Amino acid sequence: MTGRTPRLGRLRRRVPEARAGRPAEVRGGRPRRRGAQPKVVALGGGMGLSASLTALRRITGDLTAVVTVADDGGSSGRLRDELGVLPPGDLRKALAALCGDDDWGQTWSRVIQHRFHSRGDLHDHAVGNLLIVALWEQLGDHVQALDLVGRLLGAHGRVLPMSAVPLELQALVKGHDPQRPDDVDTVRGQATVALTPGEVQSVHLVPHDPPAVPEAVAAVLDADWVVLGPGSWFSSVIPHLLVPELLDALTETKARRVLSLNLVPQPGETEGFSPQRHLEVLGRHAPKLALDVVLADEAAVPDRESLTEAAKRLGAAVELAPVARTDGTPRHDPELLAAAYDRIFRMHGRRIGPWR
Repeated sequence: MTGRTPRLGRLRRRVPEARAGRPAEVRGGRPRRRGAQPKVVALGGGMGLSASLTALRRITGDLTAVVTVADDGGSSGRLRDELGVLPPGDLRKALAALCGDDDWGQTWSRVIQHRFHSRGDLHDHAVGNLLIVALWEQLGDHVQALDLVGRLLGAHGRVLPMSAVPLELQALVKGHDPQRPDDVDTVRGQATVALTPGEVQSVHLVPHDPPAVPEAVAAVLDADWVVLGPGSWFSSVIPHLLVPELLDALTETKARRVLSLNLVPQPGETEGFSPQRHLEVLGRHAPKLALDVVLADEAAVPDRESLTEAAKRLGAAVELAPVARTDGTPRHDPELLAAAYDRIFRMHGRRIGPWR
């Protein structure tokens, strides 16, 4: 990465709050009440993490997102291949989800999500991806740059990459080639794994023991609550459990751990999976990880007894709540999901405060 300019050096020195892990004060947002809000860390990537963050920012101002960095498709993949940087797309989506509901937040959310449409090299690049990568090159520091973007947006929380090196997701897939339905092949790349027509048996990362971002480890260890999911199970949720230092932190933290299940199986990646099979797969990838609560939409669980038994094997209780949108689309409703998290934090939490 290149050296930073004097102007950006001055900006860098103006973000001590974000660097310390405290959310920036939000332009037009509600005031923060220090000491009364739970410290929440949400792990994942893509639209699933965005759904969680959009809900969680409604109930706490002490929020950190830890984001997977294995994306190799679209604008992120092109920037990764050309510049050797972390894929910025999931980080951008997390920052957009943390933008406030006021005019400032919603304007910046739309700006960083905006994609160019042209016949040239800028086609399909997202503004936020280019902004993040530019600041990485100027500052030479992934975390500092993301903190600075968060401050610009007035984000209700902090966004961190789970690792400081770009990762490749690899999967063992049975029937990836429809002509050989019984063969197990190694499939490389998050974009390919997510769309495989076969049955994903397991996933791993390359490099196999990537270093975790220290700030992400510290956030997990200092949290009151850790939320894992929803999201693409093999390509966004489980990868966090494959970073050794991050898994150690998740195992050792005194925080309560919530696993938020998807509303429907994902075509390709988890086609035909029951809710309990999602838990079984996660348990195979991280057998020492215990959970406290499994959250699922009540309409998405046809066999409650089997899900309860699978959750017990991970040390967790099951909480069923209506969290889906009422328009029939398989998406989480931010207000309903926020209400479900709020209830879980109050019913199962060790440290309860009037954070709402």
